Amino acid sequence: MKTRRDVFQAIADPTRRAILTLIALQSLTPNAIAEQFDCSRQAVSKHIQILAECQLVNQQTIGREIYYQLNPTKMKEVSDWLAPFQKLWEDRYDRLDSVLNNLKNKTNGKSEN
Repeated sequence: MKTRRDVFQAIADPTRRAILTLIALQSLTPNAIAEQFDCSRQAVSKHIQILAECQLVNQQTIGREIYYQLNPTKMKEVSDWLAPFQKLWEDRYDRLDSVLNNLKNKTNGKSEN
């Protein structure tokens, strides 16, 4: 039985994240993608295969060329999953800002006396 990778396994690899960044800007062929990396065309194809398996990229055939583009719907799923964590981070940063501002105000108040 073949185990299906999930999105987070796919985006865990820095090369795959770089590929996603490239094709977010424009659709590219595998050769055009491979030109951006210091690895073999075969290695890049494997990364693209994993991204496609996780539905992070779509492919479109135009003539004899295959073009890959970002699947924004799947990326939104990642974003939606991260949203509660982002809210948590923002709340913590806001509290930290408040503490730092209080400390700054206390320090400024003492130096003026």
